[in-house]
Amino acid sequence: MKKLLMVLGVLLLGGIFTAFTLSASSFGNTVAGPFEDVVSAIKQGDASSLSRFLDNNVEINIAGKANSYSKAQAEVILKDFFSKNQVKTFELVHQGGEGSRFGIGTLATSGGTYRLSFFLQKKGGSMVLNELRFENK
Repeated sequence: MKKLLMVLGVLLLGGIFTAFTLSASSFGNTVAGPFEDVVSAIKQGDASSLSRFLDNNVEINIAGKANSYSKAQAEVILKDFFSKNQVKTFELVHQGGEGSRFGIGTLATSGGTYRLSFFLQKKGGSMVLNELRFENK
């Protein structure tokens, strides 16, 4: 009986150690990339964080009104949009791409619900946002 309890104790401690090790290593490897940072900024309605990824020229389409903007103009447009449309939720529905990445999701705001799509393109050693579309749903 003593041997059985000892074996069970060792197994239990080994299991706890393994679970802790896996948990700690998983936590240490969680590094957000540009795509995840863009999704996070959208979820928060944070135009300043989003602007870190804007290309020098960005195409923005809001409810059918499309134009190409400089990085500075695009930041102003996004700040205005998010101030008038406070984000309730953003659910990423689809994503893809290898060198370039895209995301499509549903953005629920105080001003309505939008189908939001964005495109990140590799430029130099980084990823930049070159298009954002907010389409009425």
